[in-house]
Amino acid sequence: MQKFFILLFVSLGYLSFAQKVHFETLLEDKISIRALQINDGKVFYTGTDSKFGYVNLKDTADKKQIKLFYKNLQFRTLGQNKNAFYAINIESPAYFFKIEKKSLKAKLVFTDTVKSAFYDALHFGKDGFGIALSDPNGTKAAISTFKKNWDRWQKCAEGCLPDFHVGEAAFAASNSNIASSKKYMWFATGGMSSRIFRQNIKTCTWEIFETPFIQRTSSTGMYSLDFLDDNFGIAVGGDYTKQAENINNIATTNDAGKTWQIQASGKNGGYKTCVKFRPKFKGKDIIAVGDQNIEFSNDYGKTWKIISEEKGLYVCEWIDENTVVFAGRNRIVKMEFMLL
Repeated sequence: MQKFFILLFVSLGYLSFAQKVHFETLLEDKISIRALQINDGKVFYTGTDSKFGYVNLKDTADKKQIKLFYKNLQFRTLGQNKNAFYAINIESPAYFFKIEKKSLKAKLVFTDTVKSAFYDALHFGKDGFGIALSDPNGTKAAISTFKKNWDRWQKCAEGCLPDFHVGEAAFAASNSNIASSKKYMWFATGGMSSRIFRQNIKTCTWEIFETPFIQRTSSTGMYSLDFLDDNFGIAVGGDYTKQAENINNIATTNDAGKTWQIQASGKNGGYKTCVKFRPKFKGKDIIAVGDQNIEFSNDYGKTWKIISEEKGLYVCEWIDENTVVFAGRNRIVKMEFMLL
């Protein structure tokens, strides 16, 4: 097991303090991981070569890995409800797998055979409703939904969502371009247009909102978003072909996604693929990760500091208010930090 310590001095608004950060490698493997879920003290993941598995957060000897399919598929999605995990591979045909939590037995439960199928993210709301977002078929938005009362996935009929613009899609970067609250579900797009699609959960109606995010080329836009509640949210992204560029790649909203305010433009660490609010800090503390570094904000996303220059990490999940798990190229790592 690899362990290392970094002592960082982070300026957080008007208060400066020293912060010790401890990284621990939980898993090393020949795999690319872009989707994580935390359950029962374990980190569950999907990745390349049809791999699905877990590693125990406190005992890394406790781990298991299975292959979801006999072919080497790429998985960039993973979601969970009370009894099971669900995972969908990218590219067509898209296979939907259900993995029972108690037994870890995997079962193919749905297949999307549309040639344009490319599932970017999968998300379950607190009410048990699930949504899986695919790249559009032309300009026609494509999603599949799960209702707990039916216990099955269903492809939504054409026209159930507003159309995409030509050249607009979503990014399968970290399974985090969908978010939900009690009232809404949102997903973010990029490419020639970078917009927010918002669904009212009660009425099932959709609205679309423009954003000032970087856009107009196929590699630009919002890659990840997170919402604290019904109103306050944050989105990060940029351009994966020009990862050092940091203009118009972070934005926040205070009105449930209707309007967005660019933050720290030209004053952040560049392209990011995943962003998460820190638990118990009421939106003040936020962490974001990209291929080149990890950044932290403690003023609601207005300013950012690079706290690690670790490379090849794409996705993150908070375990508690002091512990974050990251995954990416060939590894899963745990980061703990506390005030000195």
